[in-house]
Amino acid sequence: MDWSTEQRKITEKYKKLDDIPETERKYKCHTCHLIVDQNPCPNCGETKLEIMCPLDNCHCMHEMISGIEYCPLCGKPVCPECGSHDVVQISRVTGYLQDVSGWNAGKQQELKDRRRYSIA
Repeated sequence: MDWSTEQRKITEKYKKLDDIPETERKYKCHTCHLIVDQNPCPNCGETKLEIMCPLDNCHCMHEMISGIEYCPLCGKPVCPECGSHDVVQISRVTGYLQDVSGWNAGKQQELKDRRRYSIA
């Protein structure tokens, strides 16, 4: 992923999502599917909101991509072409395709640490 200069400055300013001051945070509400500026959600009242990564653009137009990258700020998988965090990562490691979000933290880290090679 080619992060912009502005995005690189954000990763230098904040090392993790919890470092972002509450006044600058945006939240994703998975109940009403909105991005809001306050917790709880002013639309539906949901209190378990996800802090939104400031590098997330939320608008991936790609249906399927062959590779995946990880956000330098929050560590979540991102689309390598546009940087959107709203991706579903699947793998065939266990013999069949499945969403890796259901894997335990150790198995997810193992997937992140893998090296991929191209044989030309």
